[in-house]
Amino acid sequence: MDEPRNALADETEGFLLAHVHREEAQREAEQLCARMPWLTTAQTEEITGHYVRRRLDVTRQLMLGTVRRADELRQEYESRYAHLRRTLLRCHAAGACAVVACAAGAGALAGVLTR
Repeated sequence: MDEPRNALADETEGFLLAHVHREEAQREAEQLCARMPWLTTAQTEEITGHYVRRRLDVTRQLMLGTVRRADELRQEYESRYAHLRRTLLRCHAAGACAVVACAAGAGALAGVLTR
């Protein structure tokens, strides 16, 4: 039941984040156009629209790159973790075998010495 809630929360967070980026891009475009008072209203709208679209495209590409890299790192860490777990298991198994062998040897030695 946690997964649908998490998916909904993730989707909502993504929507809100996209909305914030769009507002920032809109504000930056308006500031840019304000520094060019000679532009007509149509030119201002065209530049603003182009700027917002381009800025959102760049943001999208950056986020997709971050997601790809996060996936790569997750896979690398999972692989390394699995390798470390196998190594640790082998070491513990070898240690347990050594303890059992020593105990058996000590038991046999004690049996020989008590005869």
